[in-house]
Amino acid sequence: MPARLELSRITKRFPGVTANEDVSFSVGAGEIHALLGENGAGKSTLVKIIYGVQKADEGTVLWDGQPVSIASPREARKLGIGMVFQHFSLFEAMTVLENIALGLDNPPPRKALEGEVRALLATYDLTLDPHRYVHTLSVGERQRIEIVRALLTKPKLLIMDEPTSVLTPQEVEKLFQILRKLAAEGCSILYISHKLSEIKALCESATILRFGKVVATCDPRQETARSMAEMMIGGTLKDLSHKNGGGAGADRLVVENLSAPGEPPFGTSLKEIGFTVRAGEIFGIAGVAGNGQNELIAALSGEIPGTGRITLDGAEINGLSVDGRRRRGLAAVPEERNGHAAVPGMNLSDNAVLSARGRKRLAVGGFLRPFAARAYAADVIGAFSVRSTGPRAFASSLSGGNLQKFIMGREIMQDPAVLVVSQPTWGVDAGAAGFIRQAMLDLAAKGAAILVVSQDLDELLDLCDRIAVINEGRLSPVMDVKGVSIETLGLLMGGVHGANLPPPPLSAEIVGAVHGA
Repeated sequence: MPARLELSRITKRFPGVTANEDVSFSVGAGEIHALLGENGAGKSTLVKIIYGVQKADEGTVLWDGQPVSIASPREARKLGIGMVFQHFSLFEAMTVLENIALGLDNPPPRKALEGEVRALLATYDLTLDPHRYVHTLSVGERQRIEIVRALLTKPKLLIMDEPTSVLTPQEVEKLFQILRKLAAEGCSILYISHKLSEIKALCESATILRFGKVVATCDPRQETARSMAEMMIGGTLKDLSHKNGGGAGADRLVVENLSAPGEPPFGTSLKEIGFTVRAGEIFGIAGVAGNGQNELIAALSGEIPGTGRITLDGAEINGLSVDGRRRRGLAAVPEERNGHAAVPGMNLSDNAVLSARGRKRLAVGGFLRPFAARAYAADVIGAFSVRSTGPRAFASSLSGGNLQKFIMGREIMQDPAVLVVSQPTWGVDAGAAGFIRQAMLDLAAKGAAILVVSQDLDELLDLCDRIAVINEGRLSPVMDVKGVSIETLGLLMGGVHGANLPPPPLSAEIVGAVHGA
């Protein structure tokens, strides 16, 4: 019996770079197959070729044993290829049903579509109200819209791109149940994720790319997350070196009763947030996206006004501007790399000036010091192993992982008293993620106070000393990482507070996946 999908010697070139070179692999009917690789390994290009967004320069795509030319996503869907993207394409001011209809090539009448949607929800035991507006939904519920929309096309192959990056552990378990049910019904699944422990828990085969080439295939069930990461990077993965010493020191960042408005039009307002981060400590805040994380980073950095009290080393900084807070020693990294943390159309030297001009004296008396800026950017590139052509390289020319390393290096090398960072390794491969995490640990070891806001529980449990959960703009009680349970964190992330009944246990594989087993 032929494979559902077979790629034979696929090559795709862009000016100055070969994204895919001689790539061959197959996905059988009902198989859950992982596609792994570092940032820039060629995964995205390959998926775009399969889904008809791009066309290969060389090679053949076989579908059920027959060669096909997939010229567009519409043609891919006609064949039976569906895709759930990492970044949802939803209109927040419209209902679930309206969003589903917009994503279909030929949607049936409204009542008929609602009947199909409700039947599909019942089949896969999904909870979703077709008449709710998207802006009122959690991230997990929004992902269900994308899944339902894909399943309505009755796919024979479903591509999942980083599907768990914004889900609670309980939502991850539910997604795995759905994917296994689909596979049992004969649907093939191509699964892309940087969470290698999830790959081990879910997938039965894996193709590993490096620099656009297939370098290994394996059965993830027979591997460890570490062994797969080492196949991806082509070397030995370094263990994180945690700081030694007598624990945290004096209070450095103290936040009391912080309230702030939500980002328009559907942001979440902060409601009397309070916590303390001490010298040498990494404090983590977990939460599902859209629960006030962006507002918290903006209020701490000075981008938006807030009420309450914020002190840095005992001095109140509420009334200071972004630049004033930076000069006092507070560095901040927002979630969005492109357009917020960095300007894509500016080179790395100019991007260094944006946040380091004060503490690194890249501008004095209102005049820029271009040679100093280039030297500082070069230092960051060297120290953080940023793959680029140098300080004059545009930010837009870097891969996501390399741009994130540059941004984190730009802030850390200013030796801030307090570092506030959101999603430090989101969408970053294992090698770059390890490098960034070690840099934060090293900064904490020097006495800095670090606040990490992340949706990645694995990351927070590995890095942090204490942790809290943000939900609907409120912060949970602070917990010691050593004594916290995955179930408790997952329920808090999902909005369950003060439940009297014990939480339902997660499966061993999900707990193992979160712990990085």
